[in-house]
Amino acid sequence: MSKINLTINGKKVIADEKDTILSAGAKNGIEIPNLCFDKRMEAYGGCGICLVEVQGVAKLLRACSTTVAEGMVVNTNTKRAEKCRKIALELLMSDHEGDCVAPCSLNCPAGTDCQGYVNMAAKGDYLNSVRIIKEKIPLPASIGRICPHPCETACRRQLVEQPISIAYIKSFVADKLRERGESYLPKKQKTTGKTVGIIGGGPGGLTAAYYLALKGHSVTVYEAMPKMGGMLRYGIPEYRLPKAVLDSEIAEIASLGIKMKNNMKIGRDISLAQIREKHDAVIIAIGAWKSGKIMVEGETLENVYGGIAFLLQVALGKPPYIGEKTAVVGGGNTAMDACRTAVRLGAKEVSVIYRRSREEMPAENIEIEEAKEEGVVFRFLRTPLKITETGGKVSGVKLQVMRLGEVDSKGRRTPEPVEDSFETLKLDSIIIAAGQKNDNTGFEEVKTNKYGCISADEKTFMTNLEGVFAVGDAVNNGADIAISAIGEAEKASRIIDGYLNGLELSYYKPYVSERNVTKRDFASREKQPRIKMKRRPPEERIIDFDEIYLPLSTSEISREALRCLECGCHDYNDCKLIRYAREAGVEGEESLKGEKHTSYIERELVSIERCQGKCIMCGLCVRVCEQIAGKGILGFVGRAFPLSIKPEFRDVKIIPECAKCHKCVDVCPTGALKLL
Repeated sequence: MSKINLTINGKKVIADEKDTILSAGAKNGIEIPNLCFDKRMEAYGGCGICLVEVQGVAKLLRACSTTVAEGMVVNTNTKRAEKCRKIALELLMSDHEGDCVAPCSLNCPAGTDCQGYVNMAAKGDYLNSVRIIKEKIPLPASIGRICPHPCETACRRQLVEQPISIAYIKSFVADKLRERGESYLPKKQKTTGKTVGIIGGGPGGLTAAYYLALKGHSVTVYEAMPKMGGMLRYGIPEYRLPKAVLDSEIAEIASLGIKMKNNMKIGRDISLAQIREKHDAVIIAIGAWKSGKIMVEGETLENVYGGIAFLLQVALGKPPYIGEKTAVVGGGNTAMDACRTAVRLGAKEVSVIYRRSREEMPAENIEIEEAKEEGVVFRFLRTPLKITETGGKVSGVKLQVMRLGEVDSKGRRTPEPVEDSFETLKLDSIIIAAGQKNDNTGFEEVKTNKYGCISADEKTFMTNLEGVFAVGDAVNNGADIAISAIGEAEKASRIIDGYLNGLELSYYKPYVSERNVTKRDFASREKQPRIKMKRRPPEERIIDFDEIYLPLSTSEISREALRCLECGCHDYNDCKLIRYAREAGVEGEESLKGEKHTSYIERELVSIERCQGKCIMCGLCVRVCEQIAGKGILGFVGRAFPLSIKPEFRDVKIIPECAKCHKCVDVCPTGALKLL
């Protein structure tokens, strides 16, 4: 057979005279995007994405069906080829209805593979469950306890009855591993010789340290407080997060060779300039430690405390005086932590003052319910007008009665005062849990926005200072939940690793296919209510700071994990369609609107589940069944747009052979076929 010399993407290659451009590229390590080609079968040309430009030819050619010629010059990535490829992929994606990733994972700020670790927990494989979690979160036992779990908000199991207890499963598997004396740490890469200084030892700083150390960089964490942990240690009460659990996870992170320096406050013990001089890159992850103010008369009186400052003093073992009667102003989780801590410190009467109704309260429902169980009184539709005094100390608070007015830009009804309607509350102290702000002392060189938050590029995480990056509560939009800081730090670690290796990288949210579902889609599912967490009785838990939740059994966790609907695609990591769509810059939304084929799932192929919504009509399964397996069970049915693929067993003797074959599953490029 004669040999042909040609050039593909500037690379001179040799091919056989019967080769197509596609097969010639494959033989020489050049991938030309394709979805309907298999070297064992004749070219089909159904997907339309292997279009290439050949010098001297006016039109684009399909690489899968164009035979090579001597001296041919082929370019696969010209603007014209890429534009047409993108259009072809947009058309395919517009009719592709499947979940690349489960909605729980998409709604997790860290992008954790919730479906993956829940699946491992169901099997009792706690080591691999923790391994999956630690791809994104280095503190699973801690975060599983305190995260407000946005993953569960998106869990589709609630369309059947209730969402899966995803967060608790996270802490359970991590606890079980620790109880066994086991741990999971990925293997560190070879030492790079590069150094990173991280300012702040909270969830964001520890996460960045973990992933950068794994990349082989030398990492030092500078923390202003006596111990590492940030808000996890000093802002979350012991009854929610036992510090022995946190200590264990921090020690595991430190075991990667990370240097941890406590009592190192910027501007007091060391300067930002000195840290920059010591390291090749610096990450600012200082958190937001200043309590917000409500700007009312009497806010500077003795026994008025900020929510964060109050929790910090308690964590340091120096609880401030609160007396018998105290009130907490605010409606978030910090307010819940403060009021429940006040109960445990011995206050006889604890109130929460919130200017909206219970429905608008941002705190988790479970936190509100548990606070009520512990005797906290909620005073809704009330806002402080004046903090009263006796001898320079708090004596009470005058409250304005409110009502809800029009809906604001965030979808919440705006509170407005009821004319001439007031209440007075006698108090010994008051705790203001009304937001958090930065303390930027020592960071004057770093640019901030109008809210005092550090400004960092949203795609590179870099500040106005070269080589200085920033993540977490102190940055851009301000304080958020811990898992957001962790997610941001993990993403930033990838960008910073690139920076240290001389690469200019940016973070872009990867495009995925998402499916719209309703309760009707799960109507046939058997109802299996969410597992009920076991709590210590209120009268017992309010007298100490011991953890309030009692552990579940392995069988209970397995039952809970088995409720997972496994929404994410089983073939996601190997799917050629989504990989090519991302490479082409497909973004969805307007470009992917249009009529879709009816989506349904059928199991007529005995051992194979076929999802019509994921099928892109590439024809590979039909052709491999006929040309390679020699069965011809699958075929096209219909014409034009209603065309679909359906199986037909003309001979029942073929059924056992079909059940063992699975060649169609092997060639499917989209996960439309799945082994049962």
